[in-house]
Parts: sequence; C-alpha cells; structure tokens
Amino acid sequence: MATRMEVTLLKSRVRMEDYKKLQSLFFISSGVSGSLSRSEFIHLACSSVGHGSKEEYGLLFDSVVVSQGHRGLFPDSNAVKEESRVDWGRLRSFLQQELSEKLKHSRVNRVPCWKPPRSLTCPHRDPVQKVLYLPSWAQYMTVSKGGSVGLRDQSDMSLLSTQRLQNSTVRPKDLWVTDMVLLQNLHKIAVSFTSKEVCFYDILSKKDFSCKYKVQGLSFTPWCLDYWADASNPDQAILTIGDIGGQVSALSFTSAQIILFERRSRWKDSDSAVVIQWDDVVKGKHHCCYIVQHQAHKPAWVRKVLYLDSLEAFVSCSTRPQSSMVIGWREKDSKSLRVTSFFTKRGVWDVDHHHELKLIATAGIDHQVLLWNSYMTSQPVHVFTGHLAPVMAVRFLQKKKQLLSYSRDKVLCLWDVSSQLCIHRLDGVFPATQEDAHTLLLLIEERQLLLLTFNSLLVLLESTKEETRTSSHEHPVTCVLYNSLFRHVISSDTGSSVICWLADTGQKVKQIHHCHGNAEISTMALDGTQTRLFTVGTDGEVKVWDFNGRCLHIMNVALGKAAAISQVLLLRTNLLVMGWERRLTVFRRHSFAKFHVDPSEWKGNVHHRAEVLCAAFQPPQTLVTGSRDGEIIVWNNNTEKALRKLQLPAKHEEFSGADLVSCTSSGMVRLWNTVHGHLVGQFEARKPQLGSIVMTVSPCGKLLVTADWEGTIKTWDVEQYCLESDEEVVTEPPELVCSFRPHQDGVTHLDMCIHGDRLLLLSASSDCSVALSYLSGEIIGLFGQEEQWSIVKPGCFPSQWDTIDDRHPGNTAEREEVETDRKQDCGVEHSVCLGE
Repeated sequence: MATRMEVTLLKSRVRMEDYKKLQSLFFISSGVSGSLSRSEFIHLACSSVGHGSKEEYGLLFDSVVVSQGHRGLFPDSNAVKEESRVDWGRLRSFLQQELSEKLKHSRVNRVPCWKPPRSLTCPHRDPVQKVLYLPSWAQYMTVSKGGSVGLRDQSDMSLLSTQRLQNSTVRPKDLWVTDMVLLQNLHKIAVSFTSKEVCFYDILSKKDFSCKYKVQGLSFTPWCLDYWADASNPDQAILTIGDIGGQVSALSFTSAQIILFERRSRWKDSDSAVVIQWDDVVKGKHHCCYIVQHQAHKPAWVRKVLYLDSLEAFVSCSTRPQSSMVIGWREKDSKSLRVTSFFTKRGVWDVDHHHELKLIATAGIDHQVLLWNSYMTSQPVHVFTGHLAPVMAVRFLQKKKQLLSYSRDKVLCLWDVSSQLCIHRLDGVFPATQEDAHTLLLLIEERQLLLLTFNSLLVLLESTKEETRTSSHEHPVTCVLYNSLFRHVISSDTGSSVICWLADTGQKVKQIHHCHGNAEISTMALDGTQTRLFTVGTDGEVKVWDFNGRCLHIMNVALGKAAAISQVLLLRTNLLVMGWERRLTVFRRHSFAKFHVDPSEWKGNVHHRAEVLCAAFQPPQTLVTGSRDGEIIVWNNNTEKALRKLQLPAKHEEFSGADLVSCTSSGMVRLWNTVHGHLVGQFEARKPQLGSIVMTVSPCGKLLVTADWEGTIKTWDVEQYCLESDEEVVTEPPELVCSFRPHQDGVTHLDMCIHGDRLLLLSASSDCSVALSYLSGEIIGLFGQEEQWSIVKPGCFPSQWDTIDDRHPGNTAEREEVETDRKQDCGVEHSVCLGE
C-alpha cells in the first residue's frame, strides 16, 4: 500500500516537460531507442529531471516492471530488479493513463459567474408568451397571452412603455397570443393568435403598433413561429409556422423589403389591415410569396420551429415519440419538402442548432438532452444526463460551444459540448411558482445575460465576468465525506464518479467511474467502521462499496424507478432512506446477507404530509425527520413510533436550550428543543434572494457552518445561543465567526472533520471543485490542484476555532461515533442534532 502511494505522489508531480526529459534517457546518439536497468534509470532520472528522490524513481521502475507481467517481483528482490530492464515504450504506456487523467482533471474551465437573479417589474397579468431583443432599438420586448406589450431599456432593464396589440377579429377578452417573432429587416413583428391568424405589426411607431397585414383562415391554430432573412439579399425571407394540427408551413417571401403580400382586393378590416386568405397563398395567388408544408408531426402539436439556412432545412419538434424531431429538407427547384423523422422515448419540448458544429440539441420529456447530427437519424451523437425532470428548453452559446438546458424543476445546466460535460449547475435560486408554470428563455450571448419567464414573472440572470478555476471533478460535485480510518476525503459528482483524495496533500488516490451507470450520485454516507461506502443514485438504487472499488450490495429502494433520494441515515441496526415519498424506507441489518437487499416495513406508518427530505439522530434513541413542507417530527428509533411534532410558534420556557438545528429552502435557520417540542431561535443565514442553503455542525455542537449558492461559507458560534434570552423565540443571529468564499458557484454539501489535532471544513460545489478550509476562514486548497499543500504551514498558527478543545470527545472511536450519529445533512430542508 505504501509503495503504491509513493508512486502516485511521484506521478502527480511529473510535469509535461518532465515526460520529454524521461523520454530522452532511452535514446542514444544514433536515435535508436534503448532500455535501462534499474540502477541506470534511477541515476539518469534523478540527474535529468531535477526533482524526485532515488527511492521514488526506484519505486516507479518497479511498478512499470510489475505492470508488464513480472507479477512475482517484490520491491526487496534486488537480484530480480537488476535483471529487469525498461524501455521508453513500457514506461510511456504506464504513464500515459495517468497523464491523461491529470490533463483531464486539471483542465481550466471558463464558466459564467452569475449575479443573484433579479425579478423585474412586469406589466403583464397573464403569462408572458415571448421575449424579444431589439438590437436596433437597444430594447427588449415582451408580449403576454392577452396581447399586452412591454418595452424595456437595454441598459438597466427599466420599463419604458406598455401598449396593447389591436386585433378586431376577436373580442379583447378572447384574445390569445401564442407566439411573436421580429422581422428585423422590415421593422415589423409577426404575432400568431388562437383565432387561426398571423398579424404583421409595424413597430417604427412605438406609441401605437399598427397592423399592416392579417393572414387569416389557417387550417389549425398557429402555435410557434420563426423568421429568417438572407443577410446578403434581404428580399429573400421565410416565416415558418408550426400549428396544433402537427403541420409545419414555411411562408417564403421573394420581395420582402418591397411587399409581403399583393393587394388582391381593397378589403381592409377595422384595424386598417390588409386581409390575406391563407388558401389564396397556398394556391399560389400571391406571386411575391409561396408556401411549402409537411404534416409529419400529425396529430401532435408542433412545439418549436427553426429554419436553418446552412442546411436549407426546417427543424421542428413535438411530444410525439415517433416525430420527436423532424427535418424538412428543401428540394432544389421544388416547392416540396423531403422529411426525416427522429425518434425519442417521450418526445421533445424544444430544439436549438449550433451553426458551426452543425449539431442540433433537443430538450427531452424523458429528462435527457440529446445532441444530433442532422444526417444520422438512428441515434444521437451524445446523451446529456443529469436532469431529474422534463427538460423544457435548450440554448446554444454559439461562440463558446456550450449548451444551456432548463428543466421543469427549475434546474439550469451548462454543458461543454466538446468534452460533453456539465460544467455549471444552478438550482434553488428561481422563484417558487406552480409546477406547470410557463417558462421561456432568452439568451443574449454577447451581453452575457439570460432572461427567464415564469408565467407573468420576469427574471434576469447577468454574468459579471468569467472566472478561471481548476476542477476537482469533471462534473458538479454533490457530496463530500471524510474517512478518519484511511485519512482520505471522498467526493461524488453528477457524472456518477467517486474520487478518494489524500487529506494531507490534496492529491487523488483513486477513482471509481460509473458507480450508478449514467445516473447522478446525489449523496453518500460511511458506515461506523469507515470501511463501507454507501452511494445514492438518481436511478433509485443505493449501493454499498468497499475501498477496493467492489460493489458489495445493491438496495433497490424505488423498485426499479428513478427517485430523488436526498439522504441515507445509517444507524446501529438499520439504514433509513428518504427523499421521494412521505414514508421512511428502512433496510434491516439482517437483510444484508444477500447481494440484492430488499426494504423492510417501517413500523411507524406515515405521519408526514409531504415528502420526507432529511433526518438526524441523537443517542440513545431520538430520531428526527423533516419534510418538504417544513414539518419536523420526533420519533423513538427503537419502537419506530412518532412522539411529537415540533411546533411553530412556540410557548416560551425558561432557558430552554436547543438540541436540533434545521434550515429551510428560504435560507432560514431554526433551532429547536426536541424534549419540549418547540422553537427557541431562528435567523436568516443569507440574503433572501440567494435561495436555499446547506449546513453542518462541529462534533461538540459549538459551531454551525452554513453555505449558499454563491459559494459563500459562514461560520457561527452557537455555544451560548438561546440560553440567556428572555424572548420566547430569539431572532437575533448568533455571533458570526467568519465569512469566506472558496467556490465560484453554489455549495452543495459540507462536512466537518477532525484531522490530526485540527478541526477542518470540507465543502463541495457545483463548480466541480472540493475545498479544504480552516474554520477561521483560511482556504487550504482545492483537491486536485497542481501545488500540494501542507495542513500545518510554517509560521502559521491555528486560531481558537481550528484546534480541538477538551470539550470534544477524547478518543478517535468516540469522535467517529459522534460524527456518525449526530451529524447528518441533506439539501432542501436540513436538520442536524447538536451535542448535549
């Protein structure tokens, strides 16, 4: 074990230029490659590379020999060592995989650093149907379902004016806008209505948009629009219409800047608009325009349409699996379309196209984001997994070759297309709305901002600047734990990988790939012996691993279905799993005789009214559970019976201390007395607009640490909190020890560990990094960084918060038991038992 560790440390310090120096050792003056004995290799490597000891290069030589088939070679077998020789090919193949991993994990990602979301004043009372950017006017335009239009200033997003679209075809109360597009070369907008018509409005006069044309009598209600104009010949333009009958119609204009439609009659309606009959255009009675159509989506609604001039094709999508995406190819010198259909399991909500890469992205109802080559219908080029709800929208960042995806559960992911990795994940920051809220995305890449709508709400996300960072993982990190037995740090990510790190130096020891296939690992836990690792996947399974990377057991928690498991809690005789339903799922110790473990029945029945998200345990038998609606229940773990519900507000009792702390999705921290069943204190741990928080407590219960989605961590002194107050509920926050920001994105998990004589903080983030810090706020480093650290630095004296005082449990076994039993955390609603 020691030999492997030292070789790993040597390889971790070898730089790219060192590989060239090592290669030169094996080539003689004639350019012919030779081989070296052990003593020759050690002598030449030490003198040529310039760093590393003789012992380390000796161990490297031995490892190469062993890896090439000399299985009987032992490090102390000197005779056999000297008989063996190594050439450059053997050394290169041994180092190649490590170099690949090093380059992969030390890659520099550039991702947006978002400001907190800002809600904008919205003039609409009904859902926003479209948001447009008008670059010529330096303004944004929104239109609502009822036809009201708002104009905003580009610089500060202030509301400039509002007006109502005029359409005399229907009564105002029956007006229903479905979509709107900008005709940028004509200074017009085209608006579709449920009255089976498309109206063209002149927007040069911003006080009153006048309707110029009305195309009426469409076969089905138009649902989505797209407009394209030839940059080199603006007279050539195409308005594409997708309707609820499954039909895609392309209205091609040949003299757009002169006239859109011919005036075949003098008839105008009361809006003074020229009325055009759809059938007349279909029959070719207007010589300045013509229509091509297909009905490949029938009978499903067409959800999105795009015209791609580089392909000379129309792309559309629907929620019908057989025609999830359809490409209608324009035939040369023909007004017909050649149709290609793409299949997905449950259909598609949205599509987007990358012009340079020639890739099409689809937003799947099956929670997947797919990348397609337009000429290959059999299967996608790549599948992006990580969303736990239907994906509603996808948008390419054309210059950066990145992709944004947004799902119904209000999670925004940023994917790097070239590496096919999720490099940024944003959740818990968007406003609470009903589940089926109508959401739109408008991405303005050059201004680095994103506008989102939630029914009538308008939210702005701005990127301040791009930050450069070194990643610990390839994917957002979901959990981090400390293993006191091996003195390792263990972290997991959304790409289903687990990595073990040396706590003393920050270097990687080993990695387990695809623990749950392509499913995200949502959380982890260690057993009391620290020899078994429990991983939780969004595939609804909990797996048990040893530290040789072997899977020992699989617990089928959700009976073959995907499940949002938020926490596993290991107790002495059983294991509790929770997160997706109102009852607790329990696995008894005696059930682990088999590889596949089935759950047992929880004796306490169902008492929560919403999904149970988190739990905490305090010896000898107090179990506390918290649900999505904020309800907290105290149980007797031995009998599995519910004892009481914690009450809010509470009746005051003199000097009632707290033994439980919880946090809500709104960032409120609450301290409870579980014996009397009431609240004793509460405070806000972060700004109201920063979404949910995560937290942990020190083993003695003196320090509370919270972290938010901006990457900021705060340490609070709660030792005397709520003990000396006459108030029924203390609302003043406790003493803030420090506040610091080790991450550039949201913190997803915290863990406090006793390493040697130091109390240290581990933090995991969706920015793909894992950080180690002192409780006083000094950041030791990021796991996987190039430079190795030393926890005890020369001239660095620990603060009072970083050392272990006599109130901590005295020996290692007791400390492990306290950490295992008392300190449990999860994401949305979070509870932790404090020390007695």
